[in-house]
Amino acid sequence: MAGTSSGIVAALTAAALGTVGFLAYRAQATVPAGLGAGPVAHATPTSKAPRDRHHPTALPSGSGTGERVVYSVDDDRVWLVTPRERVQRTFPVRPGTVDPPVGTYWVTSRSSTATGTDSIPIEHVVRFTSVDGVAIGFSAAVNGGAEGMAADSGVKTGGIRETRTDGDAMWNFATIGVKVVVIR
Repeated sequence: MAGTSSGIVAALTAAALGTVGFLAYRAQATVPAGLGAGPVAHATPTSKAPRDRHHPTALPSGSGTGERVVYSVDDDRVWLVTPRERVQRTFPVRPGTVDPPVGTYWVTSRSSTATGTDSIPIEHVVRFTSVDGVAIGFSAAVNGGAEGMAADSGVKTGGIRETRTDGDAMWNFATIGVKVVVIR
């Protein structure tokens, strides 16, 4: 009798694993286009967004509309913009070794804690794309600073580091589906 019971359990387990695998495949195949990993051509990749020379932390014109996170890869700065076009917060960041292409993305995943590709413990991870298999997103080093990027330039890192205080603000603002606009 014990042999029959274990055979039934094994068969049920195999069937359950097969079903879960099938459902995972179907879920991946039906992700809405707006939540994909690639950029949507809303930004002009060849030009830099105009800046206000008298107010270098002012939101660049041409950085989109509505609620969004604006990230300038040239200025290493982020703006959190409300639906009414008000800058809720702006702060400097320290980019990883891999930059996202200019374009419009959406927050696709978040993790309260993780370990970065540079082996640094991080928190409040907000991911929005990947480049050549490297996840790109905002995070704060648990040690408290924006530091913590790998000194080894051969390590591909996509973490855009912010201070813990700025990381808290990003975490509260950038929920799944929030727009992220990357500009030069």
